[in-house]
Amino acid sequence: MTLFLGLWSTLLIYLVAVPLGVYKALRHGSRMDQISSLFLAVGHAIPVLVFGVLLLVLFAGGTYLSIFPLQGMVSEDFETLGFFAKIKDYLWHLALPLTASVVGGFAALAYLTKFSFMEELGKQYVLSAKAKGLSNNQVLYGHVFRNAMLIVIAGLPAAFVSIFFTSNLFIEIVFNLDGLGLLGFEAIQQRDYPIIFGTLYLFTLVGLLLQLITDLAYHWVDPRINFEEHGS
Repeated sequence: MTLFLGLWSTLLIYLVAVPLGVYKALRHGSRMDQISSLFLAVGHAIPVLVFGVLLLVLFAGGTYLSIFPLQGMVSEDFETLGFFAKIKDYLWHLALPLTASVVGGFAALAYLTKFSFMEELGKQYVLSAKAKGLSNNQVLYGHVFRNAMLIVIAGLPAAFVSIFFTSNLFIEIVFNLDGLGLLGFEAIQQRDYPIIFGTLYLFTLVGLLLQLITDLAYHWVDPRINFEEHGS
């Protein structure tokens, strides 16, 4: 459960925050930039635990609406459902936990992307490319994007581990989801050392795999980066 929630959360955060950061960099100072900054600040300020409880109260049979399930990842009759009905049921249960997990993660990545692109857009090679007659899209996606995304890719392992260790733990507690975060937390309370070391091993393994993927992504985004030539 922790793995799926972490993967979905990270995917949605990057799919939304990176384009938003690029848009904010290109429209710096505009009204939309200011409005989006306000929403990002509010989302970043609300703790994951509080936002999860708020979603339950508003949309899961609390004081207001009863649209989404209160807890769990699947319905009791999940095994009797058809293939597409299972997918629908899974997404229905995933909606609130995933929303609570990703809302607070947009701000940091969006601003990191924005200022990284703004820094690259102000460099001399951008002016030289425009002087040669290249269009804005050619400059942005042919030159700026490759350089600006390096710092964003560098933050992927830390962001993913942060989601696993902090956000997912609170989400699993609030929505009563079985996962590694909750399992490790309960193991610490009960001093169950084999479980503690097992969860730490899995988290460490995921972190190492993400670091490897990050190094490969460096070379894919910018082929000039060659670890063999630098003796790495």
